[in-house]
Amino acid sequence: MEINLAVLIDGDNIPSAYVKEMMEEIAKYGNPTIKRIYGDWTNPKLSKWKNLLLENAITPIQQYAYTTGKNATDSAMIIDAMDILYSNKVSGFCIVSSDSDFTRLATRLREAGMNVIGIGEKKTPNPFIVACDKFIYIEILKNQSEENSSETTDSKKDKKDNVDKITQKEIKLIASTISDLADEDGWAFLGDVGSLLQKKQPNFDSRNYGFQKLTPLIKSIKNFEIDQRENVKGRFKLIYVRNR
Repeated sequence: MEINLAVLIDGDNIPSAYVKEMMEEIAKYGNPTIKRIYGDWTNPKLSKWKNLLLENAITPIQQYAYTTGKNATDSAMIIDAMDILYSNKVSGFCIVSSDSDFTRLATRLREAGMNVIGIGEKKTPNPFIVACDKFIYIEILKNQSEENSSETTDSKKDKKDNVDKITQKEIKLIASTISDLADEDGWAFLGDVGSLLQKKQPNFDSRNYGFQKLTPLIKSIKNFEIDQRENVKGRFKLIYVRNR
């Protein structure tokens, strides 16, 4: 059953360049029935958003900046999120912002049983990231957009610069997660490993490291062993992994 999502975008805090890729990503997790973007639309800085809103059926919400240095947009988003929560029209939220001010909102929505997906730039503070069920970096969507277009040498270099190198910290996280789920022979089903990794670290995503899926990422690390097994219930093989 597909879940209905409310997508709330902080227009003051998110670049407009990859909104199409962002909406395609959100569609993987549910049906975005409510799509709103918040900001002061009298501000010329938001002019780039205007055509994109029509193309993606996103409703702009006008929020004037009442005083200098205070972000009224955050307050408007939070109030709307709570109104939507109590309307019982959605089962999940997607909060698009790189602002840690939404940490408490994400926590509160999850306390109410909502699935919360965060989308923001890599500069997003960790408290907001870990308050979400899943957190996706916009830089990943930028890489995918460049892959789908004809790449120049410069764009390939930019893409490479945007890919993180997996560190010993992430390798240890994967290894401990495999151990948590392993059977007596040390094997764990990779699908379960991926789910538990997401719970432990919401921003863990194989695309951060230049791999579209978890399987090729695991294969690229010598610490792990892969076993593909026949699946009597379907045509796709079951993939298991264990620590070497």
